[in-house]
Amino acid sequence: QVQLVESGGGLVQAGGSLRLSCAASGRTFSDYTMAWFRQAPGKEREFVAAIAWGGVRTSYADSAKGRFIISGDNANNAVYLQMNSLKPEDTAVYYCAAGGIISMTPTSYAYWGQGTQVTVSS
Repeated sequence: QVQLVESGGGLVQAGGSLRLSCAASGRTFSDYTMAWFRQAPGKEREFVAAIAWGGVRTSYADSAKGRFIISGDNANNAVYLQMNSLKPEDTAVYYCAAGGIISMTPTSYAYWGQGTQVTVSS
């Protein structure tokens, strides 16, 4: 069993930055693929980024490439999402997830956090 708790969301102006954190308990970070998804009102949950094998491999959605960085901390069993150059269209609830393989499909991830709201004002 894995428990995930996100933090770090908030309100930021366009062009600003936020760093999301996901604290994992129950298993170690290196045991799972860890990912970030987001869901805006009225839209489906979409993949943002993932990290696997203790950080050896990463994957990003096209919308995140060049602006977001996913990283992991084995010692603290945590995963982070550094978000730079934020845009109003990045506004969503951001979820941390844990699963077995890197995948852009939400159903590939067995464990989910409760989400943290990110709002980017124009």
